[in-house]
Amino acid sequence: MPLYIHQRKDWPAFRWDADALVPAVAKARQLQSHLLGRMAAVGFDLRSEANLETMILDVVRTSAIEGEVLDPAQVRSSLARRLGLDVSGAAPQDRNVEGIVEMMLDATQQADAKLTADRLFGWHAALFPAGRSGMYQILVGRWRDDSTGPMQVVSGAMGRERVHYEAPAAARLKGEMTAFLKWVNTERSLDPLIKAGLAHFWFVTLHPFDDGNGRIARAIADLLLARSDGSPQRFYSMSAQIRTERKRYYDMLERSQRGSLDVTEWLVWFMTCLQRAITASEETLSAVLNKHRFWQTHAKTILNPRQVKLLNKLLDGFEGNLTSSKYAKLTKTSQDTASRDIADLVAKKILKKGRAGGRSTHFVLA
Repeated sequence: MPLYIHQRKDWPAFRWDADALVPAVAKARQLQSHLLGRMAAVGFDLRSEANLETMILDVVRTSAIEGEVLDPAQVRSSLARRLGLDVSGAAPQDRNVEGIVEMMLDATQQADAKLTADRLFGWHAALFPAGRSGMYQILVGRWRDDSTGPMQVVSGAMGRERVHYEAPAAARLKGEMTAFLKWVNTERSLDPLIKAGLAHFWFVTLHPFDDGNGRIARAIADLLLARSDGSPQRFYSMSAQIRTERKRYYDMLERSQRGSLDVTEWLVWFMTCLQRAITASEETLSAVLNKHRFWQTHAKTILNPRQVKLLNKLLDGFEGNLTSSKYAKLTKTSQDTASRDIADLVAKKILKKGRAGGRSTHFVLA
């Protein structure tokens, strides 16, 4: 009996129970339509800000799924610059941040463009600008060659490794990827949401690169979801939701990759994960709307550039407590100036003291 799905004689003739998928797809469609309708009703600036915040979340979380921690400030700066938004006080860019931003923007901003091997090679090269994954040199911008052994997904300490999955041999990749890309570019009969879920699973099952397969699979899904939305702007993040459900995500992949060609269970999970991603977007969108309302309220309030910069950081989700010393550091000013700025914001009822006092004195938005 075949061990993995790609070893079955009828691979890749995927099948699923359409009746079992109908409720999940219908619910996802309903949430998607409601969200897009809501965003169509707000102004251009708010949509752009919501798109930026969602893309930041997407880039940070798709890397976090693979254990890579990116600086959100650098991601924000890179995305804002490329989207033509204000980048005053921009953080310095790390090449790894730039690479994944390039890939995610190409996937969503150019969603209608043909997906080709060269395009995927470009994404892969952007993810690994130094030609290394951690300490190890990898093949960049081309399919893996299995010169160091079969491509396996492994966990556990050295000597006690557990093999969760073994991908198709490298010799099969050219033909397999040709078939996959042809399907992505020509399949028109499937519901776009089902196509996104199936493409994600199919690509990550092939695992055609030495590294970065998960991030590229999620970028392909985002590309197809952007086609489904009919908009390059993103207002929900599948990667953020998958990060939240990371264990379930990997368990579902492993079970499906060891199963039959019936991928109903995977597709139902993908649709329900998509539902939760859209629902979770309410938090991001509420933050954007709150920020908009805040600046409407204080449109005539006299503030200096340091105060505006600091308030935007608070509204964007400042980590930790705001103290006068942090204010001084963030705005590159003296402690005395920071204290005066904060006192002015307190007097204007924009900031207030937190509950703790003494050495723990800090400030929050009023």
